[in-house]
Amino acid sequence: MVEELVAAGVTLASAGVVYVAAAARVVKQYERGVVFRLGKLRPQVRGPGFTLIVPGVDKLRKVNMQIVTMPVPAQEGITRDNVTVRVDAVVYFKVTAPAEAVVRVEDYRFAVSQMAQTSLRSIIGKSELDDLLSNREKLNQGLELMIDSPAVEWGVTIDRVDIKDVSLPETMKRSMARQAEADRERRARVINADAELQASKKLAEAAHQMADAPAALQLRLLQTVMAVAAEKNSTLVLPIPVELLRFLEKGTQVSGEAAGAQRAPSVGPRAVQEELPPLEPRLDSGPGRSISRQE
Repeated sequence: MVEELVAAGVTLASAGVVYVAAAARVVKQYERGVVFRLGKLRPQVRGPGFTLIVPGVDKLRKVNMQIVTMPVPAQEGITRDNVTVRVDAVVYFKVTAPAEAVVRVEDYRFAVSQMAQTSLRSIIGKSELDDLLSNREKLNQGLELMIDSPAVEWGVTIDRVDIKDVSLPETMKRSMARQAEADRERRARVINADAELQASKKLAEAAHQMADAPAALQLRLLQTVMAVAAEKNSTLVLPIPVELLRFLEKGTQVSGEAAGAQRAPSVGPRAVQEELPPLEPRLDSGPGRSISRQE
């Protein structure tokens, strides 16, 4: 009798161990468990930790609640300004309603991937090339809204969408390079012209200043000669400014006028002598009756 009781106890214990082993489930911290009892969804979602189900009756399906990073394959399309481009992106999403993600859609990952590709092609056709290259933040927000609208019904929330790269044809790259080069050349010419204008204004002010003090031009010339000679050159080219020649010409004219003023008194007595009337001979009343000319 005792042996039968011991055998029954061992059998019950073994059956209990087998039942617990068959019914025991472990749900990880980043997972949630959805239970189907005879094919019907149980309203209670199992949290992380140890849980039990009815073997052969219940079926537990685990759903990952982590943020999923899904790359979107490159999509080729034509922009609104008729440029062919290839754009690829990346989608970050997570499951917020495990029961909805399991029941409402067969494979929520595949569904989100297809919706992302379709939305990316749509956003390419609605945008211009400049927007794809420079205004990506706005396009990312629009793409996120387009994917998130149907994904909410699947128990999935789109966390972020980023456009990774925009590939252009080689002809378009060369055209854009020529455009950028022409724009930079235009800006360089404008900057050079502005610099010439400012330099001309400063040179005009310096010219007026040197016109008031002609000796400043000579000093500037000597400074230039010293700067050139400091480099130990074997040949020294000395430029002569036009203003210096004009200054020398003015000095020559002044010296000529001064010499003419000095020669003027020597001519004066001859002119006075030529203006005097001729002298007539006078007879002397003295002996011998000699004739003398008195000047």
